[in-house]
Amino acid sequence: MKTRAVRLHGKKDLRIEEFELPSPGRDEILAKVVSDSLCMSSYKASMQGADHKRIPDDVADHPVIIGHEFAGEILQVGEKWKGAFKAGDKFAIQPALNYRDGPVGILGAPGYSYGYLGGDATYVIIPDEVMAQGCLLVYNGPGYYPASMAEPLSCVIGALHANYHIKPGTYVHDMEIVEGGRMAILAGVGPMGLAMINTVLHREGPRPSLLVVTDIDGERLKRAECLYSPELAKTRGIDLHYINTSDLEDPVTHLRNLSRNDGYNDVFVFAPVSQVIEMADALLAFDGCLNFFAGPSDPDFSARLNFYNVHYAFTHLVGTSGGNTDDIKESLELMEKGLDPSGLITHIGGLNAVPGATLDLPAIPGGKKLIYTHLDMPLTAISDFRMRGQEDPLFHQLAGICDRHEGLWSVEAEDYLLNHCC
Repeated sequence: MKTRAVRLHGKKDLRIEEFELPSPGRDEILAKVVSDSLCMSSYKASMQGADHKRIPDDVADHPVIIGHEFAGEILQVGEKWKGAFKAGDKFAIQPALNYRDGPVGILGAPGYSYGYLGGDATYVIIPDEVMAQGCLLVYNGPGYYPASMAEPLSCVIGALHANYHIKPGTYVHDMEIVEGGRMAILAGVGPMGLAMINTVLHREGPRPSLLVVTDIDGERLKRAECLYSPELAKTRGIDLHYINTSDLEDPVTHLRNLSRNDGYNDVFVFAPVSQVIEMADALLAFDGCLNFFAGPSDPDFSARLNFYNVHYAFTHLVGTSGGNTDDIKESLELMEKGLDPSGLITHIGGLNAVPGATLDLPAIPGGKKLIYTHLDMPLTAISDFRMRGQEDPLFHQLAGICDRHEGLWSVEAEDYLLNHCC
């Protein structure tokens, strides 16, 4: 079977290519990719090429398929895995493999390291190690795009699980955010920040009683407040505030006043900016946990922390950058129960849009860019559908569907797109 895919050949060298897939072996699975979400991690890998820790050294001779936030349908199951999977199953993949004896080593991952497996492709071969590690996951919910969002959602679920607190007089770490505590999300209305807000509002696990979300982008803050309103938060027992810190002369004092000057038990930083980290540190309560979620590209990146408080107030720091397989299972279960990640998605495109959009990703405004790999379609903001619809009937119909869903992408819109373009 032929596949069409975006392959990385070296630094900034992404090519759309058609090539033959090998026949799947008895321990492999043939699958159709339907959707993939572009990720900043793919941008970093594309810029670094073989210097990236997950990209093989011989990528120039053996190019790899990019994309790791993908979903699709299983087509053919090798004999070894017929008891676990069947043709027609919808799937998501946990890309962070920990496979020590595989051909690509411990840091190998779909979307970075494989010649026949990645999200920006029409058809892929899923190798034995993915199933052996429990990283091929069946999705039983509606549509495909929620399963593409399962990996980014698992990252924020993992961050919530990674925070910890210590009972006074003990050395026992209680993992998770504080139930009924005070929580802040700084630089928090980008795609991953929105995923965190959505998860906190809808999860069954611990929830804060006070949640403060900050940013310096007024338009993005307004969009976040429309998507996940303080009124909705109240129904979950959460007092939610959106704060534009660029409007404040003294953001730390203002935010601490919201906490009645007790500080915050859990503070998450969603931008690799030293000033934001230092503000987070200043907001911590006794035994407060600062989670540095954002990944810097500068290996020498640093910020100042108050070590007086580390010693006397037991403040502490963790860093998270992804979720494990249990986290992605939890995200899939949340979506099967009705959590809709569509608020993260601002652009839709086809496979032809991937090379340019990936290499230019930091400069493209908005949230997640969702790719339907069997389509050729320019990357288009959902907010521009109505304008494009003046000349293109497809976008006219999609605009109407999105209007019925408060301007958001939806399973209805996805079904229409796939039925009328594929």
